[in-house]
Amino acid sequence: MNHNGAVVGPLFLFELASSQARWLELRQSTIATNVANANTPGFKARDVEPFNKVLDGMPVRLATTSPSHMQLSPAETDTRATAKKDSWDVVHSGNSVSLEQEMIKGSDVNRDYSMNSAIVRSFNRMIMSSAKT
Repeated sequence: MNHNGAVVGPLFLFELASSQARWLELRQSTIATNVANANTPGFKARDVEPFNKVLDGMPVRLATTSPSHMQLSPAETDTRATAKKDSWDVVHSGNSVSLEQEMIKGSDVNRDYSMNSAIVRSFNRMIMSSAKT
């Protein structure tokens, strides 16, 4: 309840951020396993499903709270990934780990985790400042 006695709906941002953090943890662990097996003959590099596949099951609809808000079509708010070709090269030993690609993916995980943390901190500050008033 807020200070006017109205019931406040659930806040799903924290749940979404938590889900993404767990996904990032799994992806980082998968990347670490790939790097650890870079010299293992026959090892096939792995990756996890993109996080946006998790979001595909939860369509995000924009709320229009003012007549001046722009309306977007469902195609403009679609979060599904575009298909891309698998770019792993297999070396003579049958190993498909590319250390360069693993480092790029590791950097992507770091950037995504930093953004996730910054958003959660900002949202937490907003909630805390609204609770003080």
